[in-house]
Amino acid sequence: MSQRTMRERIPTQLKAVVGHSSRTFGRLTASSRMLPGLLVCGGQRCGTTSLYRALAQHPAILKPVFHKGVHYFDTNYRRGPAWYRGHFPTQGAAARVADRTGLAPVAFESSPYYLYHPLAAERFARDLPGVKVIVLVRDPVERAWSHHAHEVARGFEPIADFAEAVEAESSRLDGVEARLKADPSLYSFDHQHHAYTARGQYTDFLEPLAERVGRDRVLVLDSGEFFTRPDDAFERVLRFLGLPWIGDFAFARHNARGRPSPMSAELRELLTEHYGPYDERLAEWLGGVPSWRR
Repeated sequence: MSQRTMRERIPTQLKAVVGHSSRTFGRLTASSRMLPGLLVCGGQRCGTTSLYRALAQHPAILKPVFHKGVHYFDTNYRRGPAWYRGHFPTQGAAARVADRTGLAPVAFESSPYYLYHPLAAERFARDLPGVKVIVLVRDPVERAWSHHAHEVARGFEPIADFAEAVEAESSRLDGVEARLKADPSLYSFDHQHHAYTARGQYTDFLEPLAERVGRDRVLVLDSGEFFTRPDDAFERVLRFLGLPWIGDFAFARHNARGRPSPMSAELRELLTEHYGPYDERLAEWLGGVPSWRR
C-alpha cells in the first residue's frame, strides 16, 4: 500500500472509530436523551437537505448529534429504541436551550425514505405519539430524473440511461411492497434506490401517512415555493411547529446534481401525463395547484 493511500485511509478509519464510539456512548446514555418531535420524511430529491439545514439554524430546533438521517423507522428498526434515542441531544442540553430562548425545544431528524417504506409510518406513529411530519414535494418528472442521476453518481444504479431505468422499474419492484409488509426484517435495495416514477405519486404515500399520524400533524411543502420564496415557506414551517421566527436564516440549495442521461421530449410528455391525476389530488394538500402545473 502506498503512503498516499495510507494517508487517505487513516482519516476515514479514524472517523469510523469515532463515529462508532460516539453512537455507543449515545446508546448507553439513551435514557437521558430526547426523542424527536419532528420528522422530515421526504420526498427524496425534493429539497430535504436544504430544509434540514434551515431548521438546524433555529436555536430551539435541535438536530441529531451524528448525521441528518437516522433511518431508524425504515432500515434500522431492529436496532431498538435505545439505539435510536442515542442519536439525539441530551435533556440537559435541551434544558439549557429552554433557559436561553424561553421555548420548549424540538428535536428532529430527516430520513426521506420514511415516506416510502411501507412500515415506517406505522412504526413512528406508535413510537413517537404526537410527532409532526414535514414532506416536501417537487415536479415529479424532475424528481425522478434527479433521483436517477443521484443513484448513478453514488454507484447505486448500473443502468446509466434514464429511460432504460424507468422501463426496468416495474420488474425491479414487482411484489416488493407486499414482501416488505409481510416480513419486517426484509430489506430491498431496489425499493429504496430504484423507484423513480413511483416516488412522485405523492398522494399514494401522503394519504396512509395522514391516517397513521393525523392530517393536522402533516405539513406538505412545495419545494418550488420553498426555493423561490423561502421566507414565506419557512414561516409556515415555524407556525406548524408553534415556534417564533428567531434570528436570521440562510436558505440555499444543497445536493443539486447534473444529469448524466438526457430525457427525451417523448418520455417527459409521457411522465407528465402519468402524474396528472396525482398532481390534481396533491392540490388539496398544498392548498392550490402545484407550482410545476401553473
